Amino acid sequence: DLAAFYQKKRDYFRAGLSGTRFKLLPSDGTYFQCVDYSAISDMSEADFSMWLTREIGVAAIPVSAFYAQGAVKTVVRFCFAKHDTTLDKALERLA
Repeated sequence: DLAAFYQKKRDYFRAGLSGTRFKLLPSDGTYFQCVDYSAISDMSEADFSMWLTREIGVAAIPVSAFYAQGAVKTVVRFCFAKHDTTLDKALERLA
């Protein structure tokens, strides 16, 4: 039941982001949605993540924190293992 629970949340979050300029990356077997934001900003991942958190009110993690320097440049991840009301607020702000 847990897999179906998270798949439903993933599908809901992905559907909510589909109308944005974020490029959705595959998200199988995880409760994180990675997105490429290069169509939105040329900020570094760290700066973009901090901007999203401080100005938009949605926390994001720069994927580059997990890779060697320069391997990833414009990808952040969002966690969708949240209450539906939290996801709704995040999607509204990210739109």
